This record gives sequence, C-alpha cells and structure tokens, in this order.
Amino acid sequence: MLGAAAAGLAIPAAAQPAAQWHYRIQPGDTLIQLAETHLDPRHGWRELQRLNRVPDPLRLQPGSTLRMPVAWLQRETAVARVIHLQGTAQLLRPGEPPAPLNAEALLRPGDALQTGPASALSLRFVDGSRLLLTADSRLTLEELLVHGRAALSSTRLRLDRGGADSRVVPVADGAPRYQLRTPSINLGVRGTEFRVQASAERSAVQVLEGRVSAGEGRTALALVAGQGALAQPGAATQRGTLPAPPSLAELPARLEQLPLRLRWTPAPAARAYRAQVFAAGDFDRLLLDGLVPGPEAGWPELPDGHYSLRIRSIDALGLEGPAAEAALQIKARPEPPFLLAPGAIAYGETLRLQWSEPLAAQAYRLQIAQQGADFETPLLERGDLRGASLELPLPPGRYRLRLASIAAGADQGPFGPAQAVELRPLPPSPPPRDPELGEHEIRLRWGTQPGLRYQLQWSPDAGFATGLRELSAEGDEARLPRPEPGTYYLRLRAVDADGQPGPWGGAQRIEIPRPRWPLLLLLLPLLAAL
Repeated sequence: MLGAAAAGLAIPAAAQPAAQWHYRIQPGDTLIQLAETHLDPRHGWRELQRLNRVPDPLRLQPGSTLRMPVAWLQRETAVARVIHLQGTAQLLRPGEPPAPLNAEALLRPGDALQTGPASALSLRFVDGSRLLLTADSRLTLEELLVHGRAALSSTRLRLDRGGADSRVVPVADGAPRYQLRTPSINLGVRGTEFRVQASAERSAVQVLEGRVSAGEGRTALALVAGQGALAQPGAATQRGTLPAPPSLAELPARLEQLPLRLRWTPAPAARAYRAQVFAAGDFDRLLLDGLVPGPEAGWPELPDGHYSLRIRSIDALGLEGPAAEAALQIKARPEPPFLLAPGAIAYGETLRLQWSEPLAAQAYRLQIAQQGADFETPLLERGDLRGASLELPLPPGRYRLRLASIAAGADQGPFGPAQAVELRPLPPSPPPRDPELGEHEIRLRWGTQPGLRYQLQWSPDAGFATGLRELSAEGDEARLPRPEPGTYYLRLRAVDADGQPGPWGGAQRIEIPRPRWPLLLLLLPLLAAL
C-alpha cells in the first residue's frame, strides 16, 4: 500500500527525473492500470513501483500522490483552436501557400499566424489555456503535445513580433508546460497570466498572476505578479515594477455620440496608455486596440451594445501595467436629427422648428426646457412627432431644446446637443400720423422707440402689388416727393437692431388733390367779362 510515508520518500538526486507529473490516486486505481493508461509502452508499472517504492502495485492509498516522469508518458500531437478573429489574419502552414485564417480553424504544430492591422485573434489550447494575439503580430506554434492520454499538455510558442496575452491553466509542479520565446528572451510558466510584446530589437514581459521564469539557467529571472522585464539582445535583462493603472471613475457608463471619445484620469508614472475594447465580459474577443500618448482614446464607431473597456499604463521602460476595467454601453443610434430652424433668435409668439430626417427614424421626441433648467422635468415634451417640422405657441423667453430619433420597435436613440433659442416679440408697428402735404413733398411722421428703424411702402395699389416705392428711415419721419394727384396707400413696419422686421402695420389711404391754379385759369375770362 502507498501510504503517506511511502509518498514522502525521495530517490537520490542523480536519479530524480527533471520533470514529473504528480497524479493523485483515486479509489480503485492500481499501478498496472495507471501504467497502461498513461505511460509510453517503453516504460511499465515496475518502473513506477521502483520510483515510488510501492510495496503492492494492486493496493494504492486513495488521495496519495504518485510521481510519473513526463519523459515516460505517452505523447500525442495536439491542436489549438481559433476561438475569435477580429479583422484579418493569415495562416502560414509549412508546404502550403499562405491562406486567410478562419474563425474556429484548427491549428497544428508548425503553423504560423500573422495578424493584419487593426486585427486580433484568440486561441484555445487543449488544456484550456488561452492566448490573445494583437495586431501586426507573428506567432509560430512550435510544439503542441498531450502526455498520458491528455493528462498533461505541453505548449511551446515563438513570438517573432507583436503582442501576445496568455492565460495559462495552472500546473501543480514539474517543469513548465507552457513556453514562449521571442528574439530576446525565453519564458516558461506553470500557470499564470502574462503579456509579451516583441520585436527584433527588444522584448517586454509583464506578469499579472502567478510566476514566470524569464531567461534560462542561472541568469533566469523569477518574475512574480506585478513585475515585468525588458530584454534586448546582448544586454542584461532589466526587471521593473509594473505601473499602476489609471482611474476610470470619471468615464461615463453610457456613450451616446460618435465618433467615440474616452478620457480618463492620468496615472502618475504613465508615459503612454493602451486602450482596449472587448465584447462584454469576454476578454478573448478583442474588438479595438490602440496605443495613445495621453489619457484619451477615440475610435470612429462601434455598434450599439455593451462592452468591457481596459486601459493600461505604459512606463518609461515600455512595460504595460495591470488594466483598469470598466463596463461601457454605447447607445448612439438611431442618430438624432440636425436641427435646421430656428436659429439662436426667433420672433413672434410661435416657435417654428425644422429638422433633418435620419433614414432610420420613424418618429421624433422633442424636449423644451427653460434656459438654465435641465431636462429632467422639461417645460414641454412631445414623444411621437411625425414629419420634419413643428410650430409651437410659446411666450417670449429663453429656451433650450433637443431632439431624438425613434426607430422601428420604439427604439429611441440619444438626444442631440441641446440648442439655445431666444424667442423675442416682434417689433411693434407704429401707426403713421396724418401726412403733411407740401407744395413739392409729403412729410410722413410716426411715433418711434429706441433701437428701431423703419421701413415704409407707398403704392397706388391697395394690395401693394404695383407701382411700389420703398424707403427706410432711422428716425420718426420720412419725406418723399409729392406724387401725381390720385389715391395712394401707405404702410409702415419697424426693424430691430438684429435686422428682424415686425409685421406691416395697417394700410392707410392718402388722397393727393389736384392743384387749384388750372381751374382759376379757366375762370379768368369769365371774371374779366363781368
């Protein structure tokens, strides 16, 4: 029976295998059955018995640990699966021409992947470990193995350039089963979350959880969570502490305008930032990824929906720290209409609105508030407007108004920016006083008000359609040459300092009499005969 004492015995160091798998014994296990299940045919149960000093191969203590050298285990080639593809990527398979990579593709050892600009992909390995490959990266799957009928996996990768984020399923002990190398450094892990950025000139690694062995032999660095390293060919590897994440407390939880603009509180040690947008709660599905020099990022557009945002600080060494995370909702559609009228100032007792018509809109919602008030309790709200114009009776005053589109299914989009408008009363139209008829001119007078000028129309037509004469005056009177005898019509209106005319006043009739001297000439002969 394999008891606690037997499990604790150690064999001499010279004979100790370099990498072992520690198997926890289950009820009913026997040494013979375990050897047949997990060991390569070249190794048998007797070797396991000697290694573990098991007295009886048929009687094992459940819960005890049995050591199996990894080199003795059965080996089979494994595959990796593409579980997400954003943008474009190429599959470079030995002996075959480059081909576009497809989502859900199965990958085998020797395959290389190359992501395009603004692209990303995620892989799942046989043990459940994940890798996220960012834009403009090249990764080769050098080794994909399972040992002992999938009891243990072995993954070896090479990142020639670009970025890779790894989440590795933990392994209790033994040699690292997940290895990643770059042109500058080799990394080995048993179970951790870490990131690598690589180029021909330098490689940077950051550890978020667990431990990573960076390098080989006595010069290897043991990096723990919160640490990173910068490696360059021919230079000593530099260890550093990862920079703190920025604060996202000021970010709005809902964004309603395109293009997207995100601003956050800067982190003290940050020299730049990496901003990433993922599908909500799914960090295998990277949708947007960007390096920005300051605490601000923007993208042209993203479909409406819920997302997860991650922002990382980047320090002077180029190490990227842990990410600040925030939930993000985008609701920018249907887009609000553009308000075409009124302008900043309107006149009269009716507010006349006109707006554009987004193609997705079936109706519109209007809110009007007093200047200085918010829209929580609007002065007026109309929620089912059809068409692209509206006339509203309102008293003169200062207002703010905004519009939103409503698409099919009562799907209301965001309100557009609030627009301020001042509704002013029309300038009053003063009635002209009785005209003063001179021998050669007519003098017209009216009452005036400060800041107003006046327009006058004079016509022999009561409808002011023919023979129209117009003149402007700054003061309270106007003079015009005396017209031919006849009946004329006059009307007047005021114009304020902004050029807005008031309504025309009522038309007035003026009779221009014929002069009396022709009649006197006719009467002179008669008078002379008397």
